[in-house]
Order: sequence, then C-alpha cells, then structure tokens
Amino acid sequence: MTGTLAACGGGDTSDGGTDADVDFSGEATGTLRAWGFENADDVGQARLDHAAQALSGVEVELDATAFDAQKLTTRLASGDVPDVVQMDRRIVPTYAAQGLILPLDACFAAHDVTPDEWWYPAVVDDVRLDDQVWAVPQFYQPPAILLNTRVMDAAGVTADQIDTSDPDALLAAVTAMYAESGGVPTTLGLDPNPSGQGPLWILGSGGQLIDEDGRPTLDDPSNVPGLELLKQIVDAQGGYAKLKSFTDSFDSFGDGNQYVTDQVGSQVNAQWYPNVLSPYVGQAQIEAVPFRDSEGQPFSVAGGSAFVIPVGASNPAAACAWALELTNMDAWQAAGEARAATREADGGINTGIMTGSPDADAAIREQFVVPSGDAGFDQVISTYYDVLDYGKTFGASPAGQDILTELNNAVTAAMLGDKTPEQALADAQEAALRAYDSVVAQS
Repeated sequence: MTGTLAACGGGDTSDGGTDADVDFSGEATGTLRAWGFENADDVGQARLDHAAQALSGVEVELDATAFDAQKLTTRLASGDVPDVVQMDRRIVPTYAAQGLILPLDACFAAHDVTPDEWWYPAVVDDVRLDDQVWAVPQFYQPPAILLNTRVMDAAGVTADQIDTSDPDALLAAVTAMYAESGGVPTTLGLDPNPSGQGPLWILGSGGQLIDEDGRPTLDDPSNVPGLELLKQIVDAQGGYAKLKSFTDSFDSFGDGNQYVTDQVGSQVNAQWYPNVLSPYVGQAQIEAVPFRDSEGQPFSVAGGSAFVIPVGASNPAAACAWALELTNMDAWQAAGEARAATREADGGINTGIMTGSPDADAAIREQFVVPSGDAGFDQVISTYYDVLDYGKTFGASPAGQDILTELNNAVTAAMLGDKTPEQALADAQEAALRAYDSVVAQS
C-alpha cells in the first residue's frame, strides 16, 4: 500500500514556489539525482549512455536501488528529494493526487512533445489524472497466450480453441490438455496466471475497475463474468491451491522451464517471456494467440513504468530533459542496436522491444526483428506486435495501487472458494473505497 503525506495538489517546490513556477525550458545542466533505475540491462544501459552523451552538461548521480514506496515518502518528508524517480505507472496517480509529484504538461510543451502522439494512448492514460499528465512513460509489454504446440497436438487441441471469448471451447481445450498424477497437476491446459493477470480477465470480459473520476468500481456487476470464467478454468485443473503450488514450482527462467518440460499447454504471458525462451529453440515448440475480449476482439491491458519529478526537485529542467532523452527515438534506436548485438553474441532470437511508443516499436521491428528460422517463434513475435494496437488502460486513480491490491485479494478469495465472486468483489470495493476516500481527503 502506498504511503501518504499530508500534502495538497499543486504543492510547494523547494524554494517555496508552486509547481506552476517550475521552468522546464531552462538549459539542462548541473547535478541530477535519479533513483529507481535498477539492474539496467543492455536496453537500459544503451539509453543511459545516449542520455549522457546528449546532455553532456548534466552530471547524473544514479541511485540504482529498487523503488520503494515507503522509502520515497520518507525521503520527501525529510527533504531528501531526488530529481527524477522511476516507478510503476499504476502508482503515479496516487502521488499526483497527494501533490507529491509535478504535472509534466509544461515539461512536454518545453520540448515540443505531444504525449498522445509520442506514446500509445493507453500508456498515457495510465498517468493522466485531472486532465494532466504526471509522468514520462516507458515500455508497454502486452500479455497474450503463449501456446505449447507439442502438448496441444498430443491432446488434439488447435490454436483456435484457445479463445477467451468462447468459454465452452476454451474449457474443453483446457480439460483435454490437463493431466495429473495422484491428484497433483503435471500439465496445465492453461495457466491463466490468476494472481498476476486478474485485471486482464475481468477487463477483457467487459468489466470496469475504476470509473472516469478515478473511483474504484470493483463491485460493478460487469466484473463478475471475468472472475467466474477464471474460477472455472482453475477449478477444471485441480483448484487454486494445487494450481498455485504447481506453477510456483516452475523453473520459468531455467533449462527446465514449463515449455521445455511440457508442464503447460498454454499460459498467459507478457511479451518479455518469449525472450526468456529464445535460447530453447528446438526444445520449446511455441505459438501464440491474443487474449480476446467478450466480443472476440484482441485485448490487452497497458502496463509498464514511468519517470516522475517530485515536488521540491532541485533540478527539474534537467530531470525533464533526461527523462525525455531516455524515451526518444534516438534512445530507442541505441537500445535496438544494443539488443541486436546481444542477440548476435548469444545466438538468441531478437523478439523486439516494446517501448510504449508506436513509432519506436515500428522502427525497431523493421530494422532489428528478422526471421529467426523458427516459424513458431516468428509467429509468437508477430502476435505480440499485433496485440499492441489493442491496449487498454487499467485506469488512473488516486488509489490505484490499493485498488489493485484489493482486487488481487478478491481474486484469491474467489479462486479458493472462500467467497463467491460477488462477495469477494464487494469486500474489495469496500476496502478500496476507504483507501480512495482517504487519499482524496488529503488532496
């Protein structure tokens, strides 16, 4: 749960002015204190190097430790304010409502950036609150259903049966592929990832978790069908406790991963996971299908991280320029080149980089994503790129993180059978609404 401070929107900066007094158009010079850019891989380091070259007058002091909500509120309360912080996009509206971060519309204007043109609309909507944009977003790795064609073929299941808009066909396919020994699952027909992808199932089935004003709507009747379908899939495979214990045992990043060992016939996965599987070409036989909404259309939920500038930042002009340099076309070009070099060195398949920007995605795909020689992997890569155009926002709310936490609690309670889906969602709504009211009262 995100911590709170008694602060109001439009809070003071370090010199006593309001956020309206911040000049983002000044020259980017001096020391910049950045936090949360942890474990930079080849993509991250290439972008850091690009920004350092482009902003040669800025000395970056990079705290590469992981973002921590409690640590941030403690730092802000004590006056130890970083200039720019990387965090999950779903948390951004909470800090915006509390008046702890600056709106960045003036930052974008100073650099001639139009957010809805630079990023996918769903990505921007994640960090839009009260008609203002509060962060510089990056990445958008959509979920899809990654298929194990070896298991499917053995069970006589075809890809068109893995269709989340057709519950009867889907459940029949799941049951056909499911196997157990002594009451313990050995192969899942579909791992729906209930603890991580609950919002996908509910929103994809026509639900609504947050209204246009940012209030939680977890008890909306439209949320029940997605939760019921998720429970049917789980119950058809031994129940939640057994399924969760089995999936927790997966060697997801190792040689004994669930596709090599045929522990799944299909699984909901974000776009980054095929990259994990690329060293196992020939051992893993994969394809992919999009997650489909109740109308049969491809569907995904936007997710990723973003850069924010706290109120009280001592160098907001450099923070603005640095965040934009990390997310512009030149930065992503450098990232694409770095990833291509990594894949050439390790012999893996370049599955692309989902940047959050449609122009950057298209450029990287055209230049660096080449046929791999494995038709299944190439089909997977194409599917994830196709899904990008169907992204929806989770919704922006001052209590976004609390809403997600309570939703996950509801999913777990419903999957275990401790509560009906309706009761689980009603209880979650009550708790989420308390959190929302608390945050709004302090705004």
